[in-house]
Amino acid sequence: MVNIKSPVVCQHEVLECPSRRKALESALIAAGIVLLPRFALATPPLIIENITRLYGVRVGRIETPTSMAQIAQYIKQWPGKISIGGGRYSMGGQVAIEDGLHLDMRQLSNIVWFQPASAVVRVQAGMTWRKLLDVIDAHGLSVKIMQSFSNFTIGGSVSVNCHGRYVGAGPVVNSVRALSIILADGSQVEASLEQNRALFCAAIGGYGVVGVIVEVELDLAQNVRMARVVVQMPLADYLSYFDRQIRNDANAIMHNADLVPPHFDQPIAVTWRKTDAAATHHERLVTRGKKYSAEQDAIWLLTEVPGAATIRGSVTRPLLRARHAIHWRNFEASLDVASLEPRTRQFSTYALQEYFVPIEKFSLFAKGLAAIIKQTRAEVINVSIRHSPKDEISLLPWAKTEVFSFVVYFKQRTTNAAVIAVGQWTRELIALALSCGGRYYLPYQPHATPGQFAHAYPEIEALKEVKQRVDPLGRFSNMLMAKYASM
Repeated sequence: MVNIKSPVVCQHEVLECPSRRKALESALIAAGIVLLPRFALATPPLIIENITRLYGVRVGRIETPTSMAQIAQYIKQWPGKISIGGGRYSMGGQVAIEDGLHLDMRQLSNIVWFQPASAVVRVQAGMTWRKLLDVIDAHGLSVKIMQSFSNFTIGGSVSVNCHGRYVGAGPVVNSVRALSIILADGSQVEASLEQNRALFCAAIGGYGVVGVIVEVELDLAQNVRMARVVVQMPLADYLSYFDRQIRNDANAIMHNADLVPPHFDQPIAVTWRKTDAAATHHERLVTRGKKYSAEQDAIWLLTEVPGAATIRGSVTRPLLRARHAIHWRNFEASLDVASLEPRTRQFSTYALQEYFVPIEKFSLFAKGLAAIIKQTRAEVINVSIRHSPKDEISLLPWAKTEVFSFVVYFKQRTTNAAVIAVGQWTRELIALALSCGGRYYLPYQPHATPGQFAHAYPEIEALKEVKQRVDPLGRFSNMLMAKYASM
């Protein structure tokens, strides 16, 4: 066993320290500068932002714990609602609750223990996938299931039951062996499929409403070299291609298919297959801190210049098909979300949505999706198709059956009018997914109607039952669950 838990430095919110405020106030008064009543020195509101900058939430206090004992102490001392956050990539208030205590978990970011021979690791919830990859790569190991980008915290990924491009792997719950959770009374419990099973199933994909996930135990995979295979085809041929070439191929490690403007009807299937050939890229992991100016310029071009969608179809597709690459699995796992970032979010922002559709409804949904995008003139840059088996474990599953997921990557303005417009076409897509017997993913903007949420996730009542047992006073919450589940 390798124990590489390292010390961390405690960080505090300066504005949240009463003694510092009092000292500053006394000094100013002594200097004759402050002649106003004390309330004039009131601190500015504490706002928890997310990646889109569209749904900031005013909270009452922010704490950045560095130990489990601190978390328990903060929970016991705070009288109101409590929310939990990590990288803050969820896009609609899922990590904060108004006037509540926000626990920023990012300082709890170490490995608890690591067993390379067994390919198992236990980490603190605030650790990012990238930080984990930095450690396990030296041992020839990789993450079994994670998102397509490595910036997310592992605890946050478990809380939304994330998934990626891994063939046949499904949601992250399928790689989680156990969790350590701090409950509303400050007690710490261990949860797995064998111990406290109901809590385990509720916490994974439960958006932090049953307790604070503080440690995650994960199965790992072997780091291997992968060759990139790209095939373009008509939409009508994709299902048969997937069944013949991908579904049962033990060497297919990652797979997705991209639908691109303007018609979204010619999937570009990208598969990374295990190979013994030498890598064409010398880096085992993506270089940290890279500048992505070319990628930012390309995205700006595609969304701001008239006719750019046609350019993508006539230029980008042939280049994509022509590229030959052999990468390490960890290189593809360590992609940086900065490559998708705009230069600024002042006037516009980039966001995601995702829909899960049963296999037999694939074509119906894909055609309806393209029609809604074109009819509403939504600024969709790309739609990525992935596959997932049925989720047999989590209490609030997005894969109620075997599904294809459609990840919609789009640009929108930051004005109120733009938010309203995006909400309208989002509800159309949600309605389409529901009519196909599918569901939509919850980490994104909260545009669904309460009726759509109830239709998509009837299991919310079972989640409430577990919450009532472990959090009877309803202390753990966030804006998503407050809006749709009255938590």
